[in-house]
Amino acid sequence: MDKFFTKGRIACLVIFSVLVIDQIIKIWIKTHMYWHESIRVTDWFYIYFTENSGMAFGMEIFAKLFLTLFRIAAVTVIGWFLHKFVKQGMKTGFIICMSLVLAGALGNIVDSVFYGVLFNESTHSQIASFMPEGGGYASWFHGKVVDMFYFPIIDTNWPMWMPFVGGEHFIFFSPIFNFADAAISCGTIALLLFYSKDFNDAYHATIKKSWKE
Repeated sequence: MDKFFTKGRIACLVIFSVLVIDQIIKIWIKTHMYWHESIRVTDWFYIYFTENSGMAFGMEIFAKLFLTLFRIAAVTVIGWFLHKFVKQGMKTGFIICMSLVLAGALGNIVDSVFYGVLFNESTHSQIASFMPEGGGYASWFHGKVVDMFYFPIIDTNWPMWMPFVGGEHFIFFSPIFNFADAAISCGTIALLLFYSKDFNDAYHATIKKSWKE
C-alpha cells in the first residue's frame, strides 16, 4: 500500500480531489441559484452566490485577460516546483500543502478560462444554464470566478463612542470565497506554520540545482 501511495500519486490525488469538489460546488451553485441569492445555514454561515470578475482597478478586457494569463503562469511555476519537490523526497505533509495551493489556483483558472463560454449570465431574475443555445456571457479567458461561502461570524455596529467608526456597521468575517480559495489558504497557512524552513531549503536547493543543469 505504501508503494502505491507514492508522494507523486498523493499530490495527484489531492489536486484531482480538490478540483472535482470545487467544480461540483460551483456548477451546482451556478445552475441552481440566482445571482446574490442567499441560503442561511446558521446565523454565522450562509451560502451566498456571487461572482468575482477579477478586474484590476476597474480596468476592462486587458486587465481580465492579463489576470487570467498571470494565474496560468503562476500555476505553471508552482507545478514545476511541486514536481521538483516530489523528486527531492520532501515530507508528505509539505507535498500535500503545495498540492492544495496548486489545486486551488487551478480551480479558479477553470472558471476564468471556461465559464464565460459554458454558461449564460447569472442575474437576480435568471438562473444560468449550462451550454445555452445563445452562447455564453463572455469569451474564452474572460469568465467570472464563482464564490459562495460567507461567514459573518460577528455582525454588529461599532459603539458610538469609537472615534471615526462609531455607529457604523461591522462584519467579521466579510469575504465571500469558494472551495478553491479555502484550499489555497489552508495550504499556504500550513506551509508557513509547519514547513517554512523546509520550503526555504527546498526552494534554494531547487534553484541552485536548476542553475547547474
